[in-house]
Amino acid sequence: MAQLKKPDRKTLELKRTGTLNPRPGSVSDTLFKENPFFDPKDLLQVRYEMLRRHSVEGLSIVDVAAKFGVSRPTVYQAQAAFQQAGLNGLLPRHRGPQEGHKLSTAIIDYVRTLRAAEPSLTTVACIQALRERFGVTVHRRSLERALAGKKKPRNPT
Repeated sequence: MAQLKKPDRKTLELKRTGTLNPRPGSVSDTLFKENPFFDPKDLLQVRYEMLRRHSVEGLSIVDVAAKFGVSRPTVYQAQAAFQQAGLNGLLPRHRGPQEGHKLSTAIIDYVRTLRAAEPSLTTVACIQALRERFGVTVHRRSLERALAGKKKPRNPT
């Protein structure tokens, strides 16, 4: 059985920071194939070089997209992000909610009040009460974590 190759320290760091290119094999630009300084696994370097090829060397968007293994809209989005925020704009952003958006302070206080009045109340029963009172559905583990204090509930807006 073949042994798996252990990732190097740079790859581990790129993964930790979220800048590991998920498709390094799709980068076919000559600099990344011929020069070891250019690393197709480094997403930030790939995106910057992609924009440089277009704006400085005049490669068309179609050619740039093909050489760097991305779609044309990705090139345009990277271009706009770079113009707006510089290198920081080329860093990947997490999508979706950045925090628990359903578990407000009022909801946590309500559940604590319910539990204080009836200590034997189950988490599932609390979720049902939240659905009836506030019209929100929360996951059992999210509520348990919030009640345990492992995550601060957000302040109501």
